[in-house]
Amino acid sequence: MNVPLIDLKRQYASIRNEVRQAVDEIFESQSFVLGKPVLQLEEYLAQITGVDYAIGVGSGTDALLLALKALEIGEGDEVITTPFTFFSTAGVVSNLGARPVFVDILPGSFNIDPALIEAAITKRTKAIIPVHLFGQPAEMEDICAIATQHKLAIVEDAAQALGAHYKGKPVCSFAEFGATSFFPTKNLGGAGEGGMIFSNDEKLAERARWLRVHGSHQQYLHEIVGTNSRLDALQAAVLLQKAPHLAKWSEQRRANAARYNTLLADLDQIKTPECLPERTHIYNQYTIRANDRDALQAYLRENGVSSGIYYPIPLHLQPCFSDLGYKEGDMPESERACKEVLSLPIFSELSEDELEFTAEQIHNFYKA
Repeated sequence: MNVPLIDLKRQYASIRNEVRQAVDEIFESQSFVLGKPVLQLEEYLAQITGVDYAIGVGSGTDALLLALKALEIGEGDEVITTPFTFFSTAGVVSNLGARPVFVDILPGSFNIDPALIEAAITKRTKAIIPVHLFGQPAEMEDICAIATQHKLAIVEDAAQALGAHYKGKPVCSFAEFGATSFFPTKNLGGAGEGGMIFSNDEKLAERARWLRVHGSHQQYLHEIVGTNSRLDALQAAVLLQKAPHLAKWSEQRRANAARYNTLLADLDQIKTPECLPERTHIYNQYTIRANDRDALQAYLRENGVSSGIYYPIPLHLQPCFSDLGYKEGDMPESERACKEVLSLPIFSELSEDELEFTAEQIHNFYKA
């Protein structure tokens, strides 16, 4: 048996006709940039996230970048975030001329540790970017309290967590901005790049809308300097066919996670992911901690099971951030996670046989 880490073809097969019809309609209209499908998607996802405004942009990275730009974060400013995340989270900060300031993670959730944030705040700190990593919400109550006390903005990085909830409230609705990605492997993935910004602040949302079209809200009149980051109508059309299935697909991922938890419970050599109280985990990744992680991954590969390491190097130790002055040992939990984490197949179309086969191979490795 060969078990892929993700199989997008299976999902597509289940909605092929609807997607093809929606795409054909865009080609018939020859209206490819923004337009009605994008507006419909913005309205639909604003309802899902419980916010007043949603702005479709070119990618999840752009969603973060334009949110920070709308907050006027730039040269000399500092933004606090986690070093255990995809590169975009900190890369957008540097691209604006600001400085990413890293704070270590909680070992149970892999999310930023709120207890360490205040020590990282300086007079230059302007914002916090908590990441809802792997689909589990960060500790937003504590983070929001800190931000309010110190008059800091928050941009929620929900690239992996659209549809997750914290204390009954959707992610992307807690802060000045939320941001998500429609990269094809996400729970709600497009047919290429795409992203969305969420906000309850009318003025900030308006500024973000201007920024995605070169800082203009009237043709050839530019009030601020923006960029070209418009969500394609084709992407919106595909996503509109997928979005009604998001809750069902995420529920199946939770069911798969629960089954893994049962099958792997007797292994002392691994730790299955925690779902912390009062939150809904959507399992964009099912990430275990494993003894002899690299050897386990090699064994799984040899025996037909694909897996992934998210992430092998923490951001504070990336060469491009060497000028920030961090060294090995500064973020012990993030560094330990990078040596131990392994993500297993969890996609909603994963079969019971594939899941059991994956668990069986993990047992076989540790028995050997």
